Amino acid sequence: MNLNPLTPDTAPDESRPILDGIAADLGFVPNLAAVAAASPTLLGAFDALRRSVADPSFPPVHREIAGVAVGVVVDNAYGVAFHSTVLAGLGVEDGEIDRMRAGTEPDHPVHAAVYSFARETATQRGKVPDVVVQRAHDAGLTDSDLLQLVAECAFAALVGTIDNLAGRVPLDEFLRPRQWELGLVRS
Repeated sequence: MNLNPLTPDTAPDESRPILDGIAADLGFVPNLAAVAAASPTLLGAFDALRRSVADPSFPPVHREIAGVAVGVVVDNAYGVAFHSTVLAGLGVEDGEIDRMRAGTEPDHPVHAAVYSFARETATQRGKVPDVVVQRAHDAGLTDSDLLQLVAECAFAALVGTIDNLAGRVPLDEFLRPRQWELGLVRS
């Protein structure tokens, strides 16, 4: 599909208030949202999920790890770059981020359980093996936490679908240092 980032001037009228809300929240409109703006329905779904998964009561590092895991599974270059950038900002070591970007679990046991659960959610379409759920529980994650991760997985899958339909959304300047392409490992 020929999907290009739109501006508030070129987006459909129904998309403009949503773009304004995103800009108010983030200080700018990410290119992914600007591409989704061609459809007010898609942009509205994107924004609703974005706001929902930003629940401040949930550890942001878990959200971002799930985003990388799903991004690797669905070959979502935009999402992997975005979540990698945020993880670095949250203090996760580059080696751990590189492992996740390569499709390998991080060393930290809780982060590994989050990564594994998100990866299995994406690859198995929610038919997560009991052993993966038990591992998450053993790492201290509750059923509520796992359901929160499911929401992040749904959001990451939506972003991946948009990125893939667009033939790759151009990365925003701040994401370019963490540009990603699917490597040899795909789980």
